Amino acid sequence: MTADLVDVGTDEPLLECVVNVSEGCDPAALSALSAAAGSCLLDRHSDCGHHRSVFTLAGGEDAVMSAAQELSRAAVDLLDLRNHVGAHPRFGVLDVVPWVALEGWPLRDAQGAAAERGPRARDAFARWAASELGLPAFLYGPGRSLPEVRREAWRTSLPDFGPPEPHPTAGSVAVGARGLMVAYNLWLAEADIAKARAVAAAVRSAEVRALAFALGEQVQVSCNLVRPLVVGPAQVWDTVASMAPVARAELVGLVPQTVLDATPRSRWDELDLAVERTIEERLEK
Repeated sequence: MTADLVDVGTDEPLLECVVNVSEGCDPAALSALSAAAGSCLLDRHSDCGHHRSVFTLAGGEDAVMSAAQELSRAAVDLLDLRNHVGAHPRFGVLDVVPWVALEGWPLRDAQGAAAERGPRARDAFARWAASELGLPAFLYGPGRSLPEVRREAWRTSLPDFGPPEPHPTAGSVAVGARGLMVAYNLWLAEADIAKARAVAAAVRSAEVRALAFALGEQVQVSCNLVRPLVVGPAQVWDTVASMAPVARAELVGLVPQTVLDATPRSRWDELDLAVERTIEERLEK
């Protein structure tokens, strides 16, 4: 990312957008999607088993909105949900597009009027995706969680914007406003999916969302740490390890510096954490 997009190291609020795309295997498609995101792209995490990629964008409001739109347009043009096979649930070729309003340094969730940047960007993007891409858009956050939207979409609720039926090749999209979050996978040493599901259910809470997946000959407890300063990577590792041996950890995307600072340095390697994988470090490059 180039420094002219945002004045890092000040109290100016920033925007982060984490675009989850239902493509994790095709190198040519992934290269094209990364190119479409432009200079706001801080990180791309791709997983062929989930058949999913997570694109982390951050910077000034206008720049990030433009980057998210170009990436989303490319995804709808290039990808076809009818050919998609992957372990992760998805709304469409764009699964979820959450917006996060940030401020300060190290970064923290924006407060007061600055916090309204998140819902404002969410609504603007959802309207754009509905009108320009023909995507039904479901909204989530802060009063409606993503799991609720997954359960209710097309069953008990219709889209907030866009057509009343899915796009023929791109499906639909969930667009959210949320706080800082850490996406975090723990691979279990024993390939027992029933055990993994029991572990996921046991760690699920207001601070942690968790699902179990069988990926090839391995199983994974996939977590979203939605309050990572309350329950962070070390705490969720220890909780899972108390119920089943953990083979390895996998950070998906980037981690806020505050979460890294709250984690004992002696455990960073074990937990798949590093300074160079923080949002702040990537913004300063």
